Order: sequence, then C-alpha cells, then structure tokens
Amino acid sequence: MFELIILIGALVFSLLIVIKSANLFVDHLVEIGGVLGISQIILGVTASAIGTSLPEFGSALIASLSGSTEIGVGTVIGSNIWNIAGILGISATVAGVIGTNKEGLTRNWLMTLSTGLILIFFMMFGYINWIAALIMIAAYCVYLWLLIKAQRKYSKDNTKTDKNLENSLKQKKGAINKKTVGLTVLGLLGLIVGCRLLVYSGVELARLAGIPEMIMGLFTLAIGTSIPELVVTLSSAMKGLHDLSIGTVLGSNTFNILIGIGIPALLLGFPVERLSLTFDAPVMIIVTVLLMVLIKTGNMKLNRVGGLILLITYLVYAIFRIFILA
Repeated sequence: MFELIILIGALVFSLLIVIKSANLFVDHLVEIGGVLGISQIILGVTASAIGTSLPEFGSALIASLSGSTEIGVGTVIGSNIWNIAGILGISATVAGVIGTNKEGLTRNWLMTLSTGLILIFFMMFGYINWIAALIMIAAYCVYLWLLIKAQRKYSKDNTKTDKNLENSLKQKKGAINKKTVGLTVLGLLGLIVGCRLLVYSGVELARLAGIPEMIMGLFTLAIGTSIPELVVTLSSAMKGLHDLSIGTVLGSNTFNILIGIGIPALLLGFPVERLSLTFDAPVMIIVTVLLMVLIKTGNMKLNRVGGLILLITYLVYAIFRIFILA
C-alpha cells in the first residue's frame, strides 16, 4: 500500500515537473530565437504545437530507451485520440463554439490524417524500424516547409504587421543574457528527468495493478502528458483564438507521430502490439475524420453538440478498450 501511494505521488509530481519544464523550455527558447534574429515565422508555426507536445515526445523517447516500447507507442496514439476527442470535445463544450479558417484547417487536417495513415502502414509490418523513422522525420520536415511557406504568404499580405514584427526583433537584439540560456537548459533537463520519472512510475503502477503497459500509455500517461495541449486549447477557445485551438491540436498530433515515434524509432525500433494496430490506431483515424465531419456540418465551426459527440466517442472508446478488449 505504501509503495502504491509513493508511486502515485511520483506520477503526479513528475507530471507537474514535465508540464512546468515544457513551458520553461519553450518560452525561453522563443526568447533566444527572437534575440538571435531567428524568423518569427519559424518560431510562430512551431512553438505552440511542438511545445505542448514535448511531454509526449519525452515520455515516448524515455520509455523506448528504457525498453518499455508499448508505453511509448501507447502514449503517442492515446494522446492523439485524447487531443481530438477529449481536448477539442471539452473546449467546444465549454466555449460553446470553435471556429476555424478553411485553408488552414484543410492543410493541417490533411497532414494529421496522412500522418496517422503513414503510421498504420508501417505498423502493418509488425515493427517500426529506422527506415520508417527516416521517412516520418522527412515528412515532418516537408510539413514544416509548407507551414513556413504559408506563413510567408500571409506576411506578404499583411505588410504592416510584418514590419512591426521586424522592428520588434531589431529592438530585442543584444538583449540575450545568461539567465535566459540557463532557464532554457533547466527546462530541457527538467523534461528529461520528469519524463524518466513519469515513465518509471507509470510502469511500476501498471505492474502493481496488473494493468498492461499499453493501457497505461493509452490513458494515464496519454491524458497526463496532454495537459499542456488542454490548457492552451481551452484557454485559446475561451479567448476566441479559435485557429490557435484547433491548430495546436492538429499540429501536436502530427508532431507526436512523426517526431514522437520517428526519433525514438530511429534510435531503437518499435515492435507493434497487435491490438494497437487493429483497434487503437484505426480509432485515431476515425476521430480525425469525425472532427472534420462535425466541423463541416457545423458550417466550419465545432459547436457544443459536436464537442459532446467527441467526448461521448472518447468515453465509448475508453470503456471498450479498458473493460472489453484489455
């Protein structure tokens, strides 16, 4: 009993470390980028999605290197299902409606869907090796290039805003200091230590409770490491920053698979658990398609009804996966 309490405490504590470290790392990395004159285009299109996905990436990487590959894959797939069905479901239900830009939605949604299909394709071979990893990483580079290209087009159409950004960057030049660098490194170290503790406590809790590692990754760690996405998406929806809400989720899902699985698989291949291929990954595709259907039927908006449908879908999936298929 004492061991169980300690492990639960370690799990919660590690989640707090990971979330805080992710915020610390991203915030100060963006600051350093601005000071060095790195384009706001590159920082802007990656900071939110990648920043909020660092906990999932760190957990998947540490889990894989620790030999718990099922937790790594489970965390990524589970996070992607939760991001759409859970986070967007909660955000739309609470905010009432989440609007979106048609062009941006189509590009990001198609990439998210394609990414999921790419993952399933490689999972069908029973093992995700370094070749698959290289293809995934290359695909993310292409996506990043498309985002940068789109942002440049937007900047040209908004010359005044673009000049303001450039002036802001010029004013910030030379303002870099050791504290900023130190906090960036501290955030990165916190992510490494926090994710290691998170995976360890998750594995041990699964062992004590007799829960399969895949289930622990799909739900406990997946939802836990997705807290940054929930905070950003919900607050954005409440403030009316709708494109940021959906963009963060879709961008995070793409990053989770192509980088969150791609880089660990490059270092150490992933064996594929059969049920994750025949059930979990297809559910991920289904909720991705469902999101677009709900937005289309809602006149390019995800309304409260759509949010509730997504939440019910997640609940049905969780009950079926935990109590029937586990």
